Amino acid sequence: MLDLIELLKNRLKEPLPGIDAQYEMAPTARVKLNVNELSPNSFKKSAVMLLVYKNDNKFFIPLTKRHTYDGNHSDQISLPGGKFEDNDGSLQNTALRELHEEIGINKSIEVIGRLTPLYIPVSNFYVEPYVGVFTENKINFETNPREVKELIQLDLESLKNESVIEKNGTINVNGQKLKTPYFNIEGQIIWGATAMILNEFKKLII
Repeated sequence: MLDLIELLKNRLKEPLPGIDAQYEMAPTARVKLNVNELSPNSFKKSAVMLLVYKNDNKFFIPLTKRHTYDGNHSDQISLPGGKFEDNDGSLQNTALRELHEEIGINKSIEVIGRLTPLYIPVSNFYVEPYVGVFTENKINFETNPREVKELIQLDLESLKNESVIEKNGTINVNGQKLKTPYFNIEGQIIWGATAMILNEFKKLII
């Protein structure tokens, strides 16, 4: 069997699972939208990083839990990432910069590809998800307490387990109930854009 990293590199060269895989984990009421149909300059650009690393012969991806604040993504679990800045030069550089700012990783990263871009209507963000590999044996996180409430190390074997998906789920968002599928991994509820991106990624490793 191919090593996971080699498998990922090969799969990222092939046609991606795309929005069909993403929308398997979309909120029930969300209208299916292809980002290529968006008007240019009508959205805010951003990027996230799925950083694959190995620890004790298991593969992980770091996720971050946001602080509670007055905003659309308060207290949610997300991938390291954020808004494009002019001096980034590219959205890949945005993902790398945010990875450093949020969890302190800024070296020994090989970017091996990109998943399907995603649009988040509630915040008007266009997101490009990049896949990177940490190339050293030992990873040391330094989370930024202003941006990160909690660091979550997502075991990819758990992600591949179908039993962690609640297909007919309901969650509370700003005091209202929202029907949406979600991942429930060791009590951590992962939904929305993060779940959509992770579901496409999952299709590459199963």
